[in-house]
Amino acid sequence: MRLVDTSAWVEWLVGSETGSKVSRQLPERRQWLVPTIVQLELAKWMTRESGEDKADQVMAFTATCVVADLDSSTAMLAAEYCARYRLATADAIIYATALIHGADVLTCDKHFKNLEGIVYIPK
Repeated sequence: MRLVDTSAWVEWLVGSETGSKVSRQLPERRQWLVPTIVQLELAKWMTRESGEDKADQVMAFTATCVVADLDSSTAMLAAEYCARYRLATADAIIYATALIHGADVLTCDKHFKNLEGIVYIPK
C-alpha cells in the first residue's frame, strides 16, 4: 500500500516535471491510501486554485481509493512523531497513518526524506 502525500498529489495534478516522476510511482487505486487530512489539504488547495467543481472531482477520485479516517490511535502516534521528528501536525498524521496501515509514503517534501518508509521525489 502507498500513501501519496499532498505534495506529490499537487505535482501530479498540475502536470509538472516532478509530477511526471510522481505518476510513475502511483499505486493502483485499491493500494492507494488517502488519509482524511490529505483530502482536506487537497480540497483546500483545489478550491483555491481551480474552483469547487475541480475540488469535487478530486474528492470523488480519492473516494475510490482506500480512505483512512483519523482515529485515536493514529492521533496518539502522530503526537509522538511531532515531538520525535519535529513534524508539523498534518505531516505527523500522514506519517502515522502510513505506518499504521503498513504503507510507504510517496512525497516531494524534503522534511520526510530521511524517515523510514519514504519514497522521496525532489522538486
